[in-house]
Amino acid sequence: MSSHISFAALRHRGYRQYFVLSALAMMGDSVEHVISYWVIFQKFHSPALGGFAVISHWLPFLLFSVPSGVLADRLDPRRMIQLGMLLFMGVSTAWGVLFMTDRLQIWHACLLLVIHGCAGVIWGPPSQVLLHDIVGREHLQSAVRLNATARQLGILCGPAVGGMLLLALGPKVGILVNALLYLPFIIWLATAPYGPKFRAAGAAVAQRAVRSVGDVARAIGEIAEHRVILLMTLLAGAASLCIGNAYQAQMPGFAHDLGRTHVDFSYSALLAADAAGALLAGFVLESRGLLSPRPRTACLLAMIWALAIGGFALIGSYALALPLLFVAGFVELSFNAMAQTLVQLDAPAEMRGRAIGVYNMFAMGMRTFSGITVGVFGAQIGIHASLAASAAVMFVLAGLLAQRSARRA
Repeated sequence: MSSHISFAALRHRGYRQYFVLSALAMMGDSVEHVISYWVIFQKFHSPALGGFAVISHWLPFLLFSVPSGVLADRLDPRRMIQLGMLLFMGVSTAWGVLFMTDRLQIWHACLLLVIHGCAGVIWGPPSQVLLHDIVGREHLQSAVRLNATARQLGILCGPAVGGMLLLALGPKVGILVNALLYLPFIIWLATAPYGPKFRAAGAAVAQRAVRSVGDVARAIGEIAEHRVILLMTLLAGAASLCIGNAYQAQMPGFAHDLGRTHVDFSYSALLAADAAGALLAGFVLESRGLLSPRPRTACLLAMIWALAIGGFALIGSYALALPLLFVAGFVELSFNAMAQTLVQLDAPAEMRGRAIGVYNMFAMGMRTFSGITVGVFGAQIGIHASLAASAAVMFVLAGLLAQRSARRA
């Protein structure tokens, strides 16, 4: 694999287009979170609802990631991604209508958050399968890392764009404008020359459907036979279970405690700080060819991430919160992209979709419970204490996995 070539995946014209359009779609996703979370916080002031936002968003990944991964092998992944984008557009439009009519209730918010989560699981595993179709095995590490960078680029721009829309247009019109950001990706996918019809005959994969819980259990059993995939899946699951992105849903509360009580640049900066660190990580690691994928390296980076998140939870200084979130973003992208690369490289072609599905079930689905560890517990003991305790548990688990990976090495 030519991981030493700077930005190797960008040598593929199709990937350059995919990179820009997926970043735009992720920006739309981030803008929606910025606007909807702010309105929900201002209207209901409920940490528990913020926790539910995390649970409802990620529970579909826990339940449906494996079937989605298998369907990505059986069906055209482009069409699955398009369906996800259409659902994202529908959710943004529904938020806008509810904001305009001033009829938003808690059950409305819960329903839209669930639909948003379903849209994510529909396009998540297929997007990873499509990466392999676009760049092949040789430049897969570069594609995975740049794909994570594109995601963070969208997340970084999302708070800035979301803040601008809040200030310039207000939440009602701003979130309706946001719905249009998904259209370019939908249009490009209509004719992009990738997917099952364009794969070489030798790259055909098994087309066995997942029809029951037993089939899901067998898929997990297959993954357990591959040590690297198992270790990285457990690492991703631990990170999602303990912390995930639950602190993002609680960011209005953290901003309030740090003395930022109004929609302005300082609030957007908190949301964008870890995305900026992740963006820098993607470009630095790609340009320098640093951090070759190794299980133990991924575990050590996850330990640093836990320390940075724990520090953010405990400090009361806005000036210190920003650099801690920046460091957290840098190492989070590093270990997540590395883990995902190792899973795809170690997975045989005939089970790639299932391997990605199981990995996503842990990496994304376990974030369901981070809504409990950070959000629901936060309603009882405070969001600072709950996030700090979750980070401490993550540090210990990552350390244990690092020891295990060292012994296996």
